[in-house]
Amino acid sequence: MEAKKTVVLGVTGSVAAYKAVGLCSALVKKGVEVYPVLTQSAVRFVAPLSFESITHTPCAVDQFSRETPWEIEHIALAKRADVFAVMPATANFIGKYANGIADDLLTTVAMAVTAPAVLAPAMNSAMYLSPANQHNMKVLKERGVRFVEAESGPLACGDVGVGRLAGEEALLAAIFAALYPKRDFAGRRVLVTAGPTREPIDPVRYISNRSSGKMGYAIAMAARDRGAQVTLVTGPTALEAPGGMEVVRVTTTQEMYDAVTSRFPGMDVAIKAAAPADFTLDPAENKIKKTEEGGAPVLALRRTPDILAALGRQKGGRFLCGFAAETQDVESYALGKLERKNLDMIAANDVTKPGAGFDGDTNIVTLYARDGAKVQLSGTKRAVADALLDEIAKRL
Repeated sequence: MEAKKTVVLGVTGSVAAYKAVGLCSALVKKGVEVYPVLTQSAVRFVAPLSFESITHTPCAVDQFSRETPWEIEHIALAKRADVFAVMPATANFIGKYANGIADDLLTTVAMAVTAPAVLAPAMNSAMYLSPANQHNMKVLKERGVRFVEAESGPLACGDVGVGRLAGEEALLAAIFAALYPKRDFAGRRVLVTAGPTREPIDPVRYISNRSSGKMGYAIAMAARDRGAQVTLVTGPTALEAPGGMEVVRVTTTQEMYDAVTSRFPGMDVAIKAAAPADFTLDPAENKIKKTEEGGAPVLALRRTPDILAALGRQKGGRFLCGFAAETQDVESYALGKLERKNLDMIAANDVTKPGAGFDGDTNIVTLYARDGAKVQLSGTKRAVADALLDEIAKRL
């Protein structure tokens, strides 16, 4: 008989702390062993006895408790966890976790835990959207911490906006996804491209686009987490290189073409999420100066190599997925690209739509498959990445 899975559940000092009691109950009913860890602030909102009555395990609060003097409690809890979840997570906890501060029991557990971590923020919308909190969440995401994004609606302070703790079903889904991760890409070799490319005009200027690389990086990390051997070919981005994969950095479209086409024969799946520049030119040796007459220089542009078309020509039995960022006639352009470039699937989005544009953390895409399927995906870029891989896995 399989041993019970264990969740160490952190609860911080948010008004939403009471919802963690219901979450505990739902986890226990599903056969999960739960070890609650409450901060001193959380105790002001909900009593430890509530958790103990449901979980039948001790609720840890005090870092220097002598109830189990033979154990170093934060280490014992960290080792016990199959998943470390903090629901709700305040801005204070997120900030400490991101910056390596361990000054109470929950943050010391967070520092010691090696199990997958899942956080569900809950706070006022101004705090949630503050540059500091968004930066701290970004840091944690880049380290592999998963987030159940806050929802919009009425808040405890009377405001209306983003910051509400996600619903119980979403919290449970995130915990179980971490407890029972998919390994459906184990043994598969997956090539992912991400970000823009840059075509130099002169030593200080270049042609590029607004791609941030976030979608491609999310796909690469999702494939890695599902067991794939991943190669990420990335143009210039501000993102930290993900661990657990080969990362190949390029600048120009020609460099991306060379890196991708040389590696493609050894792959099982290729997902072209990058946005390489379509045009290049012969760059000037020195910085182009403005003239006294005020005229603009004429740039003689020429086409860059079409990476996706080249992969389509040599596809063989490999699975090839492209992306199409459009501003009009999305379906028509996507289906044309699917056929013209010999793709198995294409993910198309209208970048003018809110939540689907460049540099955001969410996306809205429609998948068009060669078998005629049409699937709508939306949510965080990581959620879209996992849903995209679900669709690819069905067809491998």
